[in-house]
Amino acid sequence: MKAAFVDKLIERIGRVGPEDVQTYLARLAREKGFLETIFNAIQEGVIVTGPSGRIRYVNQSACHLFGFTREDCMDQLISNRLRGLDWSHMGGGGGQVVSRDIEVFYPENRILNFYVVPLKNDAAEPAKARPAKESDITGYAVILRDITESRRSTEETIESERLSALTLLAAGVAHEIGNPLNSLHIHLQLMERRLRKLPEEARGPLRDSIEIAKEEITRLDSIINQFLRALRPTPLTTRPENINAIVEESVAFLEPEITDRNILVEQELAPGLPLLEVDRDQLKQVFYNVIKNAFQAMKSEGILRIRTEMNDAWVSISFSDTGGGIPPENMTSVFQPYFTTKATGSGLGLMIVRRIIRAHGGEIDLVSNAGVGLTLTVRLPLSDHRVRLLGPGAPEEA
Repeated sequence: MKAAFVDKLIERIGRVGPEDVQTYLARLAREKGFLETIFNAIQEGVIVTGPSGRIRYVNQSACHLFGFTREDCMDQLISNRLRGLDWSHMGGGGGQVVSRDIEVFYPENRILNFYVVPLKNDAAEPAKARPAKESDITGYAVILRDITESRRSTEETIESERLSALTLLAAGVAHEIGNPLNSLHIHLQLMERRLRKLPEEARGPLRDSIEIAKEEITRLDSIINQFLRALRPTPLTTRPENINAIVEESVAFLEPEITDRNILVEQELAPGLPLLEVDRDQLKQVFYNVIKNAFQAMKSEGILRIRTEMNDAWVSISFSDTGGGIPPENMTSVFQPYFTTKATGSGLGLMIVRRIIRAHGGEIDLVSNAGVGLTLTVRLPLSDHRVRLLGPGAPEEA
């Protein structure tokens, strides 16, 4: 609302006659509509509250960010509408400007910058003359800015730098450990040859010890190879493939473990999916890792539901288990290298999964319901989304 108009109206309020009231109200309505149009046009969310945190105004961007309507939240406490927000620390207790980053999960997972500015009484003395008093504050303006993309970009840069450092470390570690392992394996073979020359009654304990040593060498070699595959990805070899067939082959390969654990696997595979340009072997590795993680989370007698579907842009493959889910505090760490909640896990499985899916131009979503289960969804593009070259702009037609 224009300040000059309001100031003049306040000065003349005592002289306004009944016949002028309708004219002034219409003018006020026009000014109010003009300001609302401006606030609804900006991309940042704007919420205005009273001194106690009751919402007096909210623009369309704020409604979109938090998934509510203006009618639902007017005159409601902001802490009631935004569950988990500690308003007493954000703005409801003083006259200072506060800026915090918050994460919201509904209607979409976003990172927002939450900027709170106190609105002070114009009649109060200037801020430089004395400290702000709570009685001077007539409300708070909350400015919300979506920083999800910039935060993700920063995290990806940090992850890239971390992986570069790990790759350099991997080369040295693989070399330093690989050579002793080869030497140990050769000496164990020599011991086995000498063992055959001993009497049968003396072979038993030594044979068992040699077998245990060979198994441990094999396990260490497997860990090194998995480590190297995670940090030095193999280039994709793509060709048109049937995603449903790859899912079925992955489940069939793990059938002995499914039977041993008494797990029910339900497959709901959408018919008519188009062939996708994928690396069959690497995609199988993704499905193996995801399914085995689900088995380990359920331990036994659980249910794993695998579903494929398609929309205009993606083919989606979702894996839903009944393993109890992931605690909220671990959700942002599951794709980090070496993060694991298993006693014998390497912490590289989901990292490899994400690397392979990203190489295909795809995405991964995790939805966890603590105590109930986890759904991991892999989305693969219907067309190649890894690189898109933009040509020069076409000249405008006359």
